[in-house]
Amino acid sequence: MQPSKTQAFDYSRDPLAFVYDCFNFPKGQAPTPYQAKILSEFVANKRTAVRGPHGIGKTTIASWIVLWAVLTCDDVKVPTTASAWRQLSKFLWPEIHKWAKRIRWEKLGRAPLQRNELITLSFKPNGGNREAFAVASDKPEFIEGAHARRVVYVFDEAKAIPDATWDAAEGAFSGAGEDTPDEAFALAISTPGEPTGRFYDIHARAPGYEDWHCIHVTLDDAIAAKRVSRQWAEQRKRQWGEKSAVYQNRVRGEFCAGDEDGIIPLAWVELANERWHAWNEAGKPGALTSVGADIADGGDDESTLAPVFDEISLDELRGYREPRGETMQIVGRIVGLLNKTPSARAIVDVIGVGAGVFSRLKEQKFKAVAFNAAEHTDAKDASGELGFVNKRSHGWWHLRELLDPDAARHTSIALPPDDLLTGDLTAPHWKVVSGGKIQVEDKDSIRERIKRSTDRGDAAVMAFYHDPAEQKRTAAAASSRIVKAEQIFG
Repeated sequence: MQPSKTQAFDYSRDPLAFVYDCFNFPKGQAPTPYQAKILSEFVANKRTAVRGPHGIGKTTIASWIVLWAVLTCDDVKVPTTASAWRQLSKFLWPEIHKWAKRIRWEKLGRAPLQRNELITLSFKPNGGNREAFAVASDKPEFIEGAHARRVVYVFDEAKAIPDATWDAAEGAFSGAGEDTPDEAFALAISTPGEPTGRFYDIHARAPGYEDWHCIHVTLDDAIAAKRVSRQWAEQRKRQWGEKSAVYQNRVRGEFCAGDEDGIIPLAWVELANERWHAWNEAGKPGALTSVGADIADGGDDESTLAPVFDEISLDELRGYREPRGETMQIVGRIVGLLNKTPSARAIVDVIGVGAGVFSRLKEQKFKAVAFNAAEHTDAKDASGELGFVNKRSHGWWHLRELLDPDAARHTSIALPPDDLLTGDLTAPHWKVVSGGKIQVEDKDSIRERIKRSTDRGDAAVMAFYHDPAEQKRTAAAASSRIVKAEQIFG
């Protein structure tokens, strides 16, 4: 039932009443049942950790808590942080600004905000010791430095926030209790990831975290609230597979690691997505260096082109359905890309109809490299100990090594946030076979298991591929990639 309070009501201990009374909601909109539950229990629970699928309004809840905290207490600090700075600058703080424009100021007994009170990443209303601000999650000293009668921490997309940042918040909680005048609250909210890290430990009820109140917003909750479409959820199940980590994390709101024998973990892809956003926001600098081309023979299948810039950044993939037997149309599309940068090369899948595409590109004097997935290779993995069953296995393993955050200076490539690509890259399995060679699951086996082809993943693999015969070029490219990546991503 919607609360109804008078103008004189003290909202400082009732976030739910604040949200219902003090915002002008668009017609037909109101907090969902699970949002109302989170708000109604927030003050009593002190520390609230919420996990759930994409689309449930997590950032909206966080923005409501920020505005409630700053506008209902005269002595309050609200540090906001997230696993990536972009989450703060592009999502949480724009959401705070959006809801600030909907406030019914008469309910709070004050005039609307002046221009200098709410700026891009900071909210400091005139009067009192009140402030909310953004803090990078790798700067725990700024979290620790928040001092006020009330401190409210907001951890948005909390799954990858470093432990040191969580620990820094404990300074405020150490002086907040029933026997002290100060108060401390925390909201940690996120789509789950791998079963590691502080956000996972909290939800797993690990020893020492019993004072956190955990809420799991389920897929059924989100569908019932009309925040998530059942049709969308079913489509993602078919796309990614019900047991995949990407489906369990993003659709079910459950912690899940990738398959133990999966070649590329979802978490590595998500890190590369963050680098892509940085590259995109920088204006997509650089020149085209390669195009991976997975060629289909028309019909229902797509030919996929994967353009890479400066050896590090994969741009949005292009998918084309051409009439059966009309592969020269895809040649024209590749030529259209290569014409812009004559030094760029196309890496073409030459099994089947791709052979004709490769031949035609060579005839036209373009730089083209044949990629035969079944071909033998003498390449070794980064350790120099394991070989590969075929070129397909080497290509996929090479991309894995480029994405591995624990491999020294090999974390520089950027991948677009493409759901199909993410599903493709996290789908293949691998094993070591006799003779000390790595074997990556073949396309037909993957298709049988997940009911679709990993065309986008294969195109991306080819786009970053270098044959062992190009060792000198590869070394030079790797050095150039590191320098350029540091300039863009920091």
